[in-house]
Amino acid sequence: MGNSDSKLNFRKAVIQLTTKTQPVEATDDAFWDQFWADTATTVQDVFALVPAAEIRAVREESPSNLATLCYKAVEKLVQGAESGCPSDKDKQMVLNCTRMLTRILPYIFEDQDWRGFFWSTIPGTGRAEMDEMEDDDEGARPLAESLLLALADLLFCPDFTVHSHKRGRPDSVEDMQSLDSCEYIWEAGVGFAQSPPLNYIHDLNRSELLRLLLTCFSEAMYLPPTSDNTILNPWVTFFCSTENRHALPLFTSLLNVVCAYDPVGYGIPYNHLLFSDYREQLVEQAVQILIVTLEHEGGQPYRPPSPSSMEDQDSVGPNNLFVNYLSRIHREEDYDFVLKGLARLLTNPLTQTYLPNSTKKIQFHQELLVLFWKLCDFNKKFLFFVLKSSDVLDILVPILYYLNDARADQSRVGLMHIGVFILLLLSGERNFGVRLNKPYSLHVPMDIPVFTGTHADLLIVVFHKIITSGHQRLQPLYDCLLTIVVNVSPYLKSLSMVAANKLLHLLEAFSTNWFLFSAPQNHHLVFFLLEAFNNIIQYQFDGNCNLVYAIIRKRNVFHQLANLPSDPATIQKALQRKRKSPDAISRTSSQETVSMEGSRPAVPAEPGTLKASLVAMPGIDKLTEKSQVSEDGTMVAVAESPQSPEHGNAEAGASDTESISGRDSEDVFYTEAEMERRRRLSSSSSSVCHWNPKPDWVLSWKSKLPLQTIMRLLQVLVPQVEKICIDKGLTDESEILKFLQHGTLVGLLPVPHPILIRKYQANAGTAMWFRTYMWGVIYLRNVDPPIWYDTDVRLFEIQRM
Repeated sequence: MGNSDSKLNFRKAVIQLTTKTQPVEATDDAFWDQFWADTATTVQDVFALVPAAEIRAVREESPSNLATLCYKAVEKLVQGAESGCPSDKDKQMVLNCTRMLTRILPYIFEDQDWRGFFWSTIPGTGRAEMDEMEDDDEGARPLAESLLLALADLLFCPDFTVHSHKRGRPDSVEDMQSLDSCEYIWEAGVGFAQSPPLNYIHDLNRSELLRLLLTCFSEAMYLPPTSDNTILNPWVTFFCSTENRHALPLFTSLLNVVCAYDPVGYGIPYNHLLFSDYREQLVEQAVQILIVTLEHEGGQPYRPPSPSSMEDQDSVGPNNLFVNYLSRIHREEDYDFVLKGLARLLTNPLTQTYLPNSTKKIQFHQELLVLFWKLCDFNKKFLFFVLKSSDVLDILVPILYYLNDARADQSRVGLMHIGVFILLLLSGERNFGVRLNKPYSLHVPMDIPVFTGTHADLLIVVFHKIITSGHQRLQPLYDCLLTIVVNVSPYLKSLSMVAANKLLHLLEAFSTNWFLFSAPQNHHLVFFLLEAFNNIIQYQFDGNCNLVYAIIRKRNVFHQLANLPSDPATIQKALQRKRKSPDAISRTSSQETVSMEGSRPAVPAEPGTLKASLVAMPGIDKLTEKSQVSEDGTMVAVAESPQSPEHGNAEAGASDTESISGRDSEDVFYTEAEMERRRRLSSSSSSVCHWNPKPDWVLSWKSKLPLQTIMRLLQVLVPQVEKICIDKGLTDESEILKFLQHGTLVGLLPVPHPILIRKYQANAGTAMWFRTYMWGVIYLRNVDPPIWYDTDVRLFEIQRM
């Protein structure tokens, strides 16, 4: 009964706050304590009892009351952090203040006039005392800094969020201030050996505090997207600065909690239905805090730091300590712990058992992919560690699974992008291509043709499936997918017949006249595929008889390309055909075979699914920089010629490929809705008006098609194959393959061209893309309670499908 009474009292206090026209004095503790004194309200209750309309009403009509409420709540958290919350009542008060601020902050951020409120030093009381304390650092702290430092202290508060090492409690102020939080790291792992006992109350309390921390950081959601990389999130900047004495133990705690988590538990089937898993919620919050704090910094905070944080500003190294610590992890055992933890969690949704739904499936794989990306981006030694063994395949397989599974679902287009970005980053390293030759023996249930082969075959088969049966909005990714194939192609020792046929089918589809003429960049896809074939023929001819045989069988495709007509009449005829069949890729002759056992087809999103818009992705030329592999295996950057994107050598034409979404201007970003409108314009029947290919345009790139190697191969091998077929009366392809396997083209092919790798390079466009994607994921994943729902978010649009 007491519970419903306390909720009633809490609701009355909220109504009083909205109806009082006069400002309530900050000294009126009896009034303010109603919001946090021993009420047994959960965070869900607070969201229900404090409606959005009432928060906005207080903000507009009695701003001083809202200001005082925020100030008093922060004051209570600071007191709790100083005292160490010795009593249960103190702990409850801290949790109530935390929930209240989590509810209110998004409404502070959505109003431009209020956004600076937390960065001002205007507490409702003690203004006179403040003047006297001007010299004292603590006195001049903005509210935001006091709040963030209190949260950091509370995350290492013995018997509240961490296991106490003493029998008594640290109940004096000195104890909390002198406490060495490095001894209280939440989980064993990187840089910490002891695993504290599990305590679900501590996990719940940490989750509540981290939720408020994430809400503080979410100010970024209320600023429109900009390509200006110098604008930093002041909340993140301060929290990850030297001002936060708990930065190192907190970073370590978050990383270890994520990487040590095992959702399968003790391997008991259905264990997640028998026991509540409080750790999962904590792990989700931890990984979200990590990816937000690890956003790369390219400038200064856009609000002047407080006097107290000014002195250290210049003297200390990288401003963001979380980025600094991440980049400095160096022990092999730490890399192993992190990689195995991420691989275990990413593989979790793929694991199938004979008992349906018997294992718990986690939902935060998108955040894990962003974390993996940050690790590889900021810590190059980690990237090399990942690639030096076959462990990288434990990351590759789940990524390919997610890409294949999400290809028909427009609400998961961001997941498609992050998966492809990671593979693009990995493919820039030689070791990745080499690792792909390991046989693929796992049986992950995927809706792809059954094949026997290597991980390279798996990669190609999945990419083919994405291109031929993914939704239209994935077209900007075709460049990236084929760039990955080109990057790994010089190292692929033996493609299966299934994968070889898939590559030839893509070439066939991309080299039809109507596809080549219907958009200014489409011919780049053909350049990529020809470059991949050239790499395999020049560097891995022995062992790739399946691909050579597929090329011989489809030789007419290459002859048609060499004789591509460029007269105006043919061009117009091809475009007429385009009007009739707007489908990007012909699915015919795709030779689809039986799908893997246990697989389910990829399905579009359910109607009503929410999705967050994304900014346009930069073109492949902005995403990558070219490196040439020299004879000793080292990479040498290739200088681009400023005028023409096409040089006359084998890789010509693919150099400055731009993705369909990013070609208008590298610095202009479009919302998803605007991109959709532009795409509809370009694919409508009026597209000929927008794009009118001329014969000289066709000739400009046709003359540079890298066909020499393949034409020479056909010239030598086709007569030989035809001769043995006639002489021996062969109709069995295995005999032909045997002949090709023992054949050689040494001395007959043109001089091998240098291997060219397009390595991912960070830029303002991708930084902006990551920011919108990451916050969109966080917005949609935090639905209980719905922290940002129905607030005026400006970084992206929320659309219902």
